[in-house]
Amino acid sequence: MNKYGLHNKLTAIAGKADQLAEILIQASALVSPAKGCHLYAVSKDKTDAHSIWITEIWDSKEDHDNSLSLPGVRELIGQAMPMLDGPPAKGQELEVLGGVV
Repeated sequence: MNKYGLHNKLTAIAGKADQLAEILIQASALVSPAKGCHLYAVSKDKTDAHSIWITEIWDSKEDHDNSLSLPGVRELIGQAMPMLDGPPAKGQELEVLGGVV
């Protein structure tokens, strides 16, 4: 299988987590049909009301990187950035070995 995985945690400023999650869900609709995308899931952290997790599985890192240039994606990133409590941390890059996707 060997796919590219990415797991990111974004921390929102107080009161903005739900709005941040909605923007990320909009982003998922833009990137999910992109070449190589198998999963783009947005999750709320049950132990931290300010944290949103994004879990992605792609055929390759190149496919993921190319998705950032799809129409509308940069605009959504621009909307999300002011809602973050500091710059986003580098996510965990994973080699997906198997499972159901």
